Order: sequence, then structure tokens, then C-alpha cells
Amino acid sequence: MKSGTIRVGVLGAGAWAQGAHIPGWQRDPRCTIVAICDVERERAAECARRFTIPHATDDWQAVVSRPDVDVIDIVTPSHTHYELATAALDAGKHVLCEKPVASNFRETRKAAETAKAKSLKTKLGFTFRYSPGVRYAKELIDQGFVGTPFIFNGYEQNSQWLDPQTPLRQVNPDADQSVIQVSSLENYGAPVIDLSHWWVGADYAQVVGTMRNFIPQRMVRATGRMMRMNIDDGDLYLAEYTNGALASIQTSFVTVGNYPGIEARLYGEKGAIICRLIEEFGKAETIKIATPDAVEFVEREIPARFYPRGGSNNESWRSLFYANLIANFLDEIIDDVPSQGDFTDGAWVQDAINAVELSFRERRWVPLPLER
Repeated sequence: MKSGTIRVGVLGAGAWAQGAHIPGWQRDPRCTIVAICDVERERAAECARRFTIPHATDDWQAVVSRPDVDVIDIVTPSHTHYELATAALDAGKHVLCEKPVASNFRETRKAAETAKAKSLKTKLGFTFRYSPGVRYAKELIDQGFVGTPFIFNGYEQNSQWLDPQTPLRQVNPDADQSVIQVSSLENYGAPVIDLSHWWVGADYAQVVGTMRNFIPQRMVRATGRMMRMNIDDGDLYLAEYTNGALASIQTSFVTVGNYPGIEARLYGEKGAIICRLIEEFGKAETIKIATPDAVEFVEREIPARFYPRGGSNNESWRSLFYANLIANFLDEIIDDVPSQGDFTDGAWVQDAINAVELSFRERRWVPLPLER
């Protein structure tokens, strides 16, 4: 670090980098982006011009090896994450990575162990952990508002790909189409699964779940044509926690609703909390609470302290939630506050995803953790 400023190299210059990651870094005066990389060099150059980033390249190894970079931010296609994250850790960089680090929990755990051995900080793109409403809810939970947790309900429900003509991304068009492939469960379920762990404060003991392919023929961005895509565009699972609580999780990108479509509910002996992380009627999110003696759910105003610099409930959830994520990561790096939403949490979430897939394929309850 130079003069106390965290220097960032961003890998990936697509829509999510430009809509969430880069604005998040540039919102915080404790850091500066020194380089942007993309496989399409002109896209990197255009992004650099738009955000006044001094260096643009299509060579990710050059960015990772730069001595003037403290943090590598990975905003690339999912299948590249593990290679880039491990290379960055090996180079001694702190790492922010979009989910998943890897589709196998063992590889995610290995990356987490590498970071720990090198005393490096990691952060996974569990965007919704950092919504002001979710963080306010966690404070209420920690203060005992719900008491002993009984049931967690989590939903990821939006209709991004209800229309089969909408180009599908983050899929493998060369996969065996006779076997359903994990898609929504991993790419859209992960942040809800993370919330189920964080709010309840216990691990899963076992899970049972199912997956469905509701829309078989789709336009695929990678091929530019309609083709068979046997993916789980909807799924459901049940979980039993080690502390006796229960969870139900639904994820889908073919259920009618606005993006991102996250809803988290926690019911306990003393109260209940519902967070809707859905852009509706000019708001990025809402939080409602109820108690046994006041059972009608009442909306709660989210205190200002949970918002990032200049933030409000009327801005895009993309910039709002991600600014909190970046600020929290900088706190961890600069002030060595306890880590959260890191690669260790990512390994736990991936373990659950892998277990639900196994449950579906073998039609049985699957105990957790999976065999190491």
C-alpha cells in the first residue's frame, strides 16, 4: 500500500463490473483502481476511459503480477474464477471474487486454506449479505429479536429468462444435454444459502432437494442460436440445521418477478423478520417485522448507519449493496476486522450446493458436511 491507499486490479470489464464493482471501489476514498483487464482489449480500454482507470490490458497475468496492486477483483465468467483466484493468492494479493470460486467445494476450501496460510483476505460476491436491510435484520437477530430460530425461508425468484429468446449466459453449451446441469442452484441460490447460514447461525445437518428444467429450448449467448439447454432453471430443497431449525430454499430465474428477486424470512420464538431485496415501487428493498402479540407485519425504516457513503433506499441495488461489500472488505484489509463472506463461507455454501445436487441425483437425504 502506498500512503495507506489500497490499490486494486480488476479482472473483467463487463456489465457487472461496470454496474457494481468499479462504482463500489471508486465510492470509497481508501482505495484506487490502477488497472482493468478484459479478454476483449477494446472493452477494457473503453471501461478505463469511462471510469478514468490509468491502465487497460487483455493480459490478466500482467495485472496479477503488478507490484503496485494489493487486491485483485475477479469479475469474469464462473469457469475462470478458480484459476484466477489461486494465481492472485499465490502472488500475495487479497482477492475479491464473484461466486462461485469453484463448482467443487473442495477447491473452494483449498483456496480458502491458501489465503489463510498467506494471511491474505478474501471476499466472495455474496452481494445480498451487504444490503442495508439484511444487515439491519442481522443486528436485530443478534439482539435477540427472533429469539431461538425455528424456520428460515429463502427465495431467489425473478423472470430474467422466462422468455426463451433472452440470451442465456454462464452455461456450458457443450455439456451432456441428457443430464440436467446445475445452473440456478449455484448461480442464484448461493446468496440465499449464504443468508440461511448467516442468519440462523448454524450449519446444515442434512438436505434433500430437487431440480427442474422448465424451459428446454433457449437462445444461448455463447452460440448465438436456439438450442437444447437441460439446466435447472428452478429448484427447491429442505434443510435441517444442527441446532434443530429448518430451512426451505427456492431458486429460479423463470418465476415472475423483478430482479434480483431475493426474499429472506426468519421465524423464531419471539419474532419474525422478512427482507425483500427486490426493486419495487422506487425502493431497492424493504424489511418487515412481527411479534407474537403484533402478528401483522409492519415495515421498518432502515437506519442510516447501514447505508454506504451517500447511499439511499432509492438507488440501484447494484451500487447500493456492492458499496457496502467493498467498504466491509476494505475494513477487513486495513483494520483487520473479522472476515465475513469470505472463501471459507463460500466453501460452506458450495458444500450445500453439491449436497443438494447429490440429493437430487440419488433421490435421498444427504448428510453434511460432505466427505472431505
